[in-house]
Amino acid sequence: MKNLKLYLETSSWNFYYADDAPEKKAVTREFFDSLPNNQFELFISEIVLEEIDNASNEKTTQLRSLIEQFQTTILVWEPTMKKLTDAYFANKVLPLKAYRDAQHIAFSTVNELDFVISWNLRHIANVHRQKKVNAINMLNGYTKPLQLITPMEVSYNAEN
Repeated sequence: MKNLKLYLETSSWNFYYADDAPEKKAVTREFFDSLPNNQFELFISEIVLEEIDNASNEKTTQLRSLIEQFQTTILVWEPTMKKLTDAYFANKVLPLKAYRDAQHIAFSTVNELDFVISWNLRHIANVHRQKKVNAINMLNGYTKPLQLITPMEVSYNAEN
Protein backbone atom coordinates (compact mmCIF):
# COMPACT_ATOMS: atom_id res chain seq x y z
CA MET A 1 0.00 0.00 0.00
CA LYS A 2 1.24 3.46 -0.92
CA ASN A 3 2.25 5.84 1.89
CA LEU A 4 -0.20 8.67 2.51
CA LYS A 5 1.33 12.11 2.13
CA LEU A 6 0.44 14.57 4.89
CA TYR A 7 1.06 18.31 4.79
CA LEU A 8 1.25 19.58 8.37
CA GLU A 9 0.15 23.19 8.50
CA THR A 10 1.69 25.30 11.28
CA SER A 11 -1.10 24.79 13.82
CA SER A 12 -0.49 21.03 13.74
CA TRP A 13 2.97 21.65 15.14
CA ASN A 14 2.05 24.50 17.49
CA PHE A 15 -0.52 22.56 19.48
CA TYR A 16 2.11 19.97 20.42
CA TYR A 17 3.28 22.48 23.04
CA ALA A 18 -0.01 24.33 23.68
CA ASP A 19 -0.37 24.26 27.46
CA ASP A 20 -3.21 26.79 27.14
CA ALA A 21 -5.30 24.29 25.07
CA PRO A 22 -4.93 20.95 26.88
CA GLU A 23 -7.50 19.02 24.80
CA LYS A 24 -5.95 19.98 21.48
CA LYS A 25 -2.48 19.41 22.91
CA ALA A 26 -3.47 15.86 23.96
CA VAL A 27 -4.98 15.05 20.57
CA THR A 28 -1.98 16.54 18.77
CA ARG A 29 0.39 14.40 20.81
CA GLU A 30 -1.75 11.32 20.06
CA PHE A 31 -1.50 12.24 16.39
CA PHE A 32 2.30 12.46 16.50
CA ASP A 33 2.51 9.28 18.59
CA SER A 34 0.51 7.43 15.91
CA LEU A 35 2.79 8.49 13.05
CA PRO A 36 5.64 5.97 13.51
CA ASN A 37 3.10 3.10 13.49
CA ASN A 38 1.58 4.10 10.17
CA GLN A 39 2.70 4.61 6.64
CA PHE A 40 2.77 8.39 6.35
CA GLU A 41 5.15 10.79 4.66
CA LEU A 42 5.24 14.21 6.32
CA PHE A 43 5.62 17.50 4.48
CA ILE A 44 5.77 21.16 5.36
CA SER A 45 6.66 24.24 3.36
CA GLU A 46 8.88 27.24 3.70
CA ILE A 47 5.73 29.05 4.89
CA VAL A 48 5.47 26.77 7.95
CA LEU A 49 9.10 27.49 8.82
CA GLU A 50 8.57 31.25 8.42
CA GLU A 51 5.53 31.13 10.71
CA ILE A 52 7.40 29.04 13.29
CA ASP A 53 10.33 31.47 13.19
CA ASN A 54 7.94 34.23 14.29
CA ALA A 55 7.47 32.49 17.65
CA SER A 56 9.68 32.99 20.69
CA ASN A 57 13.22 31.63 20.46
CA GLU A 58 12.37 28.78 22.83
CA LYS A 59 9.24 27.76 20.92
CA THR A 60 11.00 28.06 17.56
CA THR A 61 13.75 25.74 18.81
CA GLN A 62 11.19 23.23 20.15
CA LEU A 63 9.16 23.21 16.94
CA ARG A 64 12.15 22.95 14.61
CA SER A 65 13.44 20.06 16.69
CA LEU A 66 10.07 18.32 16.43
CA ILE A 67 10.04 18.81 12.65
CA GLU A 68 13.52 17.31 12.44
CA GLN A 69 12.59 14.41 14.73
CA PHE A 70 9.80 13.37 12.34
CA GLN A 71 12.06 13.64 9.26
CA THR A 72 9.71 16.06 7.57
CA THR A 73 10.26 17.00 3.93
CA ILE A 74 10.34 20.76 3.29
CA LEU A 75 8.61 21.86 0.09
CA VAL A 76 9.85 24.86 -1.87
CA TRP A 77 7.66 27.55 -3.44
CA GLU A 78 6.98 27.13 -7.15
CA PRO A 79 5.54 29.84 -9.45
CA THR A 80 2.50 27.67 -10.28
CA MET A 81 1.44 27.94 -6.64
CA LYS A 82 0.81 31.68 -6.95
CA LYS A 83 -1.66 31.11 -9.78
CA LEU A 84 -3.54 28.55 -7.70
CA THR A 85 -3.46 30.73 -4.57
CA ASP A 86 -4.88 33.63 -6.61
CA ALA A 87 -7.60 31.33 -8.00
CA TYR A 88 -8.76 30.53 -4.46
CA PHE A 89 -9.29 34.25 -3.84
CA ALA A 90 -10.78 35.04 -7.24
CA ASN A 91 -13.39 32.33 -6.62
CA LYS A 92 -13.99 33.34 -2.99
CA VAL A 93 -12.80 30.02 -1.61
CA LEU A 94 -10.88 31.92 1.07
CA PRO A 95 -10.95 35.53 2.28
CA LEU A 96 -7.94 37.69 1.41
CA LYS A 97 -6.86 37.77 5.07
CA ALA A 98 -6.20 34.00 4.79
CA TYR A 99 -3.37 34.36 2.28
CA ARG A 100 -0.97 32.07 4.16
CA ASP A 101 -3.72 29.46 4.54
CA ALA A 102 -4.29 29.52 0.78
CA GLN A 103 -0.56 29.04 0.27
CA HIS A 104 -0.55 25.96 2.52
CA ILE A 105 -3.34 24.47 0.42
CA ALA A 106 -1.60 25.37 -2.84
CA PHE A 107 1.64 23.70 -1.66
CA SER A 108 -0.33 20.53 -0.94
CA THR A 109 -2.23 20.58 -4.22
CA VAL A 110 0.71 21.25 -6.53
CA ASN A 111 2.77 18.55 -4.79
CA GLU A 112 -0.11 16.05 -5.05
CA LEU A 113 -0.32 15.36 -1.34
CA ASP A 114 -3.27 13.48 0.16
CA PHE A 115 -4.14 15.56 3.23
CA VAL A 116 -3.65 18.96 4.82
CA ILE A 117 -3.56 18.49 8.60
CA SER A 118 -4.61 21.61 10.49
CA TRP A 119 -6.37 22.89 13.59
CA ASN A 120 -7.50 25.94 11.60
CA LEU A 121 -11.19 25.05 11.31
CA ARG A 122 -12.22 28.38 9.84
CA HIS A 123 -9.93 28.53 6.82
CA ILE A 124 -8.55 25.03 6.29
CA ALA A 125 -9.94 21.91 8.02
CA ASN A 126 -13.51 22.42 6.96
CA VAL A 127 -15.69 20.22 4.72
CA HIS A 128 -17.26 23.19 2.93
CA ARG A 129 -13.84 24.70 2.23
CA GLN A 130 -12.60 21.29 1.04
CA LYS A 131 -15.37 21.05 -1.57
CA LYS A 132 -14.57 24.53 -2.89
CA VAL A 133 -10.81 23.91 -2.91
CA ASN A 134 -11.19 20.69 -4.87
CA ALA A 135 -13.50 22.37 -7.38
CA ILE A 136 -10.94 25.13 -8.04
CA ASN A 137 -8.14 22.59 -8.15
CA MET A 138 -10.01 20.63 -10.83
CA LEU A 139 -10.61 23.79 -12.87
CA ASN A 140 -6.85 24.40 -12.73
CA GLY A 141 -5.89 20.89 -13.84
CA TYR A 142 -5.23 19.31 -10.44
CA THR A 143 -7.38 16.19 -10.43
CA LYS A 144 -6.19 14.49 -7.24
CA PRO A 145 -8.67 15.18 -4.42
CA LEU A 146 -7.19 16.92 -1.38
CA GLN A 147 -8.62 16.33 2.07
CA LEU A 148 -8.51 19.07 4.70
CA ILE A 149 -8.67 17.48 8.16
CA THR A 150 -7.61 17.85 11.79
CA PRO A 151 -4.98 15.75 13.58
CA MET A 152 -7.85 14.10 15.44
CA GLU A 153 -9.10 12.41 12.28
CA VAL A 154 -5.72 10.80 11.67
CA SER A 155 -4.96 9.68 15.23
CA TYR A 156 -8.43 8.23 15.84
CA ASN A 157 -8.37 6.31 12.57
CA ALA A 158 -4.91 4.96 13.38
CA GLU A 159 -6.33 3.10 16.38
CA ASN A 160 -8.58 0.91 14.21
